[in-house]
Amino acid sequence: MHELIAERAVAVPDALAVVAGGEALSYGGLMGRANRLAHYLRSVGVGSESVVALCLPRGIDMIVAMVGVWQAGGAYLPLDPEYPVERLGFMLRDSRATVLVGTEDLVDELPVGRLRTVVVDDVMVSSVLAGLPSSAPDVRTRSGQLAYVVYTSGSTGRPKGVQVTHGGLVHYVVGVGERVGWGGVGGRFGLLQPVVTDLGNTVVFGCLVSGGVLHVVDADVAVDGRGVARYVRESGIDFVKVVPSHLAALVAGCGGEFGPLVPRRTLVLGGEGASAGWLRALVEAAEGRVVVNHYGPTETTVGVIAGELVEGSGGLADGVVGLGRPLGHARVYVLDGFLNPVPVGVVGELFVAGPQVARGYVGRAGLTGERFVADPFAGGGGRMYRTGDRVRRLVDGRLEFVGRADGQIKVRGYRIEPGEVEAALLGHALVASAVVTASGVGAERRLVAYVVPSDGETGIPAVGELRGFLGDRLPEYMVPSVFVELSELPLTANGKLDHAA
Repeated sequence: MHELIAERAVAVPDALAVVAGGEALSYGGLMGRANRLAHYLRSVGVGSESVVALCLPRGIDMIVAMVGVWQAGGAYLPLDPEYPVERLGFMLRDSRATVLVGTEDLVDELPVGRLRTVVVDDVMVSSVLAGLPSSAPDVRTRSGQLAYVVYTSGSTGRPKGVQVTHGGLVHYVVGVGERVGWGGVGGRFGLLQPVVTDLGNTVVFGCLVSGGVLHVVDADVAVDGRGVARYVRESGIDFVKVVPSHLAALVAGCGGEFGPLVPRRTLVLGGEGASAGWLRALVEAAEGRVVVNHYGPTETTVGVIAGELVEGSGGLADGVVGLGRPLGHARVYVLDGFLNPVPVGVVGELFVAGPQVARGYVGRAGLTGERFVADPFAGGGGRMYRTGDRVRRLVDGRLEFVGRADGQIKVRGYRIEPGEVEAALLGHALVASAVVTASGVGAERRLVAYVVPSDGETGIPAVGELRGFLGDRLPEYMVPSVFVELSELPLTANGKLDHAA
């Protein structure tokens, strides 16, 4: 991926690459800074398969660091400074990161232990970086080499790190660019998400490999409907990707209007589903600008299926929201419990095969073997990923999402395993048992925790105490909005938890 970006820098070195926080950086400047960091990282031992953690503010430094790690031959691990220290410490240990790149104020808060740190705003480090070559180190990257590790919620009570390869990422970026029509030197891409999840990778790398201009929208603007509309209009943004519930919240803050939030050329929706009625209103308001539905779990490298939403056909025919078609060389199967294809119209589990399938989970051989299974339809010994999503194939070839085969839920585009939140709750001395679920739709969707106290007379702790307790252990999006006290959890006749109660 970084080699494609470097090619752009050679072709158009003075062209604008990144705009963020009132700063701007050209392609030549981006690669020059990335290469200096790469030389520094090489000097402290970074090489092939080395994991380098990045804890940096939203903006140019983060983009430079991501490319710089690749130029050094390593793989990056993005860390959100807003996450609880305990969770960040787990990610550093679990990922086997060897180096941490960050700013002084952020690094000081982390449990780095013996981890080598590179504090980019330290005067001495800055001086050393300035004296290093702006040319690329002599490093060769293989297709199967690790590109990045990104963590998702885990059902066992701890997050799991997904390992994505360079080859998988290149296949994704090329495939999605061709499908949604992104590209062209000078195209303006608006990034509304932090890069600690892979949702924004569509925008970041789709922009940089095509010679576009990446606009990293300030965090406070990205959640303000009128602020985003103003930025899209004044900066002439062509391409945006957004989670439907995020867009719904922006629309509410923009007087209920979709139109001002739609970029000039293409809007991509990803991370979660949306109702056909809501999507029809969006497509109508887009007035000919392209709206794309994009599906895929992190384990298939950002996304693997995409299709344009057009009223009366394709993605919105007959009131059904179609997921689209596989990207590039990806293959999708709808299978039963015995891994046999199911007939058209019959619900089965969606499996994904092809070059975008991730390597697996860091240090979780058992879970990797469970979710990444042999592909019986490929002769070359390939693998396919068991998504856990239940779908049906329609007569016209479209795929329709039906639901989950397990308890995983999504809130505002984030994958959440209820078991991880429940495990954190059970860590409180006054909680005997707990069940977490989701309620509501779109921007109103939220987590609800049903809690049984250890002492029925004392009851559960105050909501503020529970939220604070969980906030020290989980990201904000995994902390329930509502806590309901129960004397006991409802059970079925055979003693299992009754989720329908």
